[in-house]
This record gives sequence, structure tokens and C-alpha cells, in this order.
Amino acid sequence: MTDLLYTEKDLVTSLKEYIRQEENRLEKVKEWAGKLDSLTITATQDPEGYLGHPVNAFKLMKRLNSEWADLESLVLKDTANGFISNLTLQRQFFPTDEDQTGAAKALLRLQDTYQLSAYTISNGDLPGVVHKSQMTVADCFELGKIAYTEADYYHTELWMAQALTQLDEGDESTIDKVTVMDYLSYAIYQQGELERALELTKRMLKLDPNHQRANGNLKYFEFQLEKQRKAESEKKEQEDKKKEKKVLDKRDAQRKRSKDPLPERKKYEMLCRGEGIKLTPRRQSRLFCRYFDNNRNPRLLLAPVKKEDEWDRPRIVRYHDIISDSEIMTVKELAKPRLKRATVHDPVTGKLTTAHYRVSKSAWLSGYEHSTIEKINQRIEDITGLEMDTAEELQVANYGVGGQYEPHFDFGRMSDVSAGGATVFTDVGAAVWPKKGTAVFWYNLFASGEGDYSTRHAACPVLVGNKWVSNKWIHERGQEFRRPCDISENE
Repeated sequence: MTDLLYTEKDLVTSLKEYIRQEENRLEKVKEWAGKLDSLTITATQDPEGYLGHPVNAFKLMKRLNSEWADLESLVLKDTANGFISNLTLQRQFFPTDEDQTGAAKALLRLQDTYQLSAYTISNGDLPGVVHKSQMTVADCFELGKIAYTEADYYHTELWMAQALTQLDEGDESTIDKVTVMDYLSYAIYQQGELERALELTKRMLKLDPNHQRANGNLKYFEFQLEKQRKAESEKKEQEDKKKEKKVLDKRDAQRKRSKDPLPERKKYEMLCRGEGIKLTPRRQSRLFCRYFDNNRNPRLLLAPVKKEDEWDRPRIVRYHDIISDSEIMTVKELAKPRLKRATVHDPVTGKLTTAHYRVSKSAWLSGYEHSTIEKINQRIEDITGLEMDTAEELQVANYGVGGQYEPHFDFGRMSDVSAGGATVFTDVGAAVWPKKGTAVFWYNLFASGEGDYSTRHAACPVLVGNKWVSNKWIHERGQEFRRPCDISENE
């Protein structure tokens, strides 16, 4: 996505050259370039920081996928071979409809996880934001429309309502109120609120008395409402109980439609928001910070590592200042060209596949290809005391806008994040927050070889910033003498 910012900047430069040649005839195109010019200059001064704001990422997807295509049609009316050639060349790097939808879903995921209102996101009021960006009526409408196509009427209502609010407040847009109300009334109806849907439909007809669908819906909603009222009068006691059920959170109803596993999901989101279990004073007193040389390891004697206990059961520890800024840059530069959408094992086919619950890109780096990777592997061996020859290669993962990995078993960390991005352990209520240059370590197997189910964990979606992590999965095989098998099942 960083490259896309430069692509867009290059397109703006090309567009400005075309405007200089056709300035008198193409005033509309000149206005377009002026709007995007300052945006791309600011963005490319700090690309990762700029893209750390999820609204900027969404708007970048939307611009390149939708708005530039509209501009191309305008330019093709005249002779503009230079600009069109450049646009055609760059189009191969443009995001697709799937990319734009993915960016929109990421915003919705962040909204749910961190309990953000549509107004907060639209206004750009996110914690730790450097490049504040506000959403237009068209942005809000597009987000609501994408939710609508997914039959996600809960989010459709939120974002169509926000678009309507901004229109009522005087925001200029090519999207009219009637179009927004059409989606909004249907989303409200689908959630069982007939009276509100009817009220909105009447408001639509005041603006456009000849709206065919609204006139049809008016009769239908009135009929359904009358039918509902008759049923209420006949079965008042039963309806009182139903009314109690109707007070249920709309989002819970949406989850039922999507068959979302509610209990663990709620716990996961609470932990991501920092609402985890607080250790008792007694358990807290057992957690320490110390300098650690791992039984006088020769490479740690003169420079022991800083070790901090994060949790007691399961035991989770953090090692500070494990990787330097220059090493981080090397690892990132090695990984960037190889980053691909992270995959999971399909339990049915046994093959690797992408999944909605794991949203990140990853690459694998071998110690043979660069001395920095070899040094990192050696450092992991020194600190853990475990054999690296049988471990997997170093995995580098990047969690961009809304990136996450929902609760899972596995049977390492590099960058600071402005907001969100914690690793949470849903069974025990622990949350470990990202801190640049540190490494977090835990065993997911007991010494007996049995799996420790309390290590079920998840990567929270990144709210603001970019999260880069390195993972090292160390296999049980090869540790026979370093971590001998124990006869006790849970030790």
C-alpha cells in the first residue's frame, strides 16, 4: 500500500502536466489534481504513518479503485495521450473491488472490536492519530453499501445514518438524501423495526413523492405494522416477553445471522480493548523483572537480557531490547518483496488457504540468506536454550489496516503500534501489548508433550499504526536433551 501512495503521486504529477497543456478546456480535471496533489505530498512524507490511519487506507482503496476510473472517462473525451498512457501503465498496480471491500470490512471490524461510533471514525478521532482524515458523505455511503451487499444490516444502518446526518448538516455530495434513506429504511426493516422504517419511508416521499419503491414500501410497512398491532392485542402477555427479547443488542442479532461464536468473540474483543482480567495482588507479586543470562550463557554473560514476567499461568515472558532498529529495518526490507496473504490449514482438505479470521501478510526468512537472520536465530537459541536446527524459519508478518488473527492454537515482536494490536489469551484473560524491539515467549506444550490449552491466543486488529512481528515456532523435536520429557502430564 505504501507503493500505491507513490503510484498515486506519480499519477497526480502526470495529470498536472496534462492540465498545463489543456488548462482552458479541462478546468474540472485541474480541480481534481489540485485536490489530490497536497494529499499525496503529505502522505509520501510519512507513508506508513499516513496509512496507519484506517480511514486513509480505505480512502486510498476507494480513490484508486473507483474514482480514477471516472476521471479516465472524462479525459478520454479529449486528446490526452501522455496522461492516458501513464494511467494505463499504472492501472496494473491498482487495487481491485476485492481490495476495496477488504479495506471497508477492516473499518467495520475495528468499529466493533474497539466500540467506536460511526461519527468517531468519520470524524477521524482515533487514538494516536498523526494524519487525521475525515470521511465524506460518499465515503460513509460506500461503507454502508458494502455492508448491505454482505447482508450486514447492522452496519448498513450505522453508516447510512452517518451519511444522512452529514447531509443534514450541510455536507456537499453527489449522493442525495433519498438514495441514502432508501438503503437505511430497508436495513432498519430487516432488523425488525417497522415503525422506524415506515417513518423514514414517509420522509423519503416528502422529498420524492413519485419514488416507486418508497410508495410500494409505504403500503407494505403499513400493512405489516397493522398486522403486528393486531397480534399484539390478541397475545399481550406473550408479546411482553418478546419485547424483552427485542431489547437484545442489534449486534447480537447480526452475529446470529452470521453464526459468529459469541462468547469467545466477546471475550476476545474485551481483551483487545484492555478490559482483561486483573491479576490478584498475590499473583502479581510473583511476577518479576530481572537481568537474565540463561545459566551463564557465554554470549549473555557481559550483556544479559532484560526479562519481564507478563503472566503466570501460562507463563508468558517478555525480553526487552532483543532486536535493534537497524536489524528491524533489515528484516523488513528482506521481507517486503515476499509478503503474501497469510494462510491457514483447511481442516477438510488439509491444504493451505486464506481465511477471514486471519488478515495479515507474511514472509519466511532463512538464516542462510542473510547474516542478520542468522544472528537473530542464534539470539533466540541463547535466550530460550532451545535447539534452532529443527525450528521453522523466521516468519515476518505485517498487520495492516484492521489486520488480525482470531483465537487459535499454535500446537517474537518488532514494532510499536499507536492503538490496538495486542496479543490476547482468551482462556486466561491475558493481554500482551506491542512494544518495539521486544520478544514475547511462551511454551504451548507441556514438558510431557501434551498441548497447553490455556495458550489459545489471538492477534487483535490494529486500530492505528502498522504492526510488524517476527514469529519463531520452535518444534518439540530436537529438544530431547534441552527440555527433557516429563512424566507429569501438566508440568
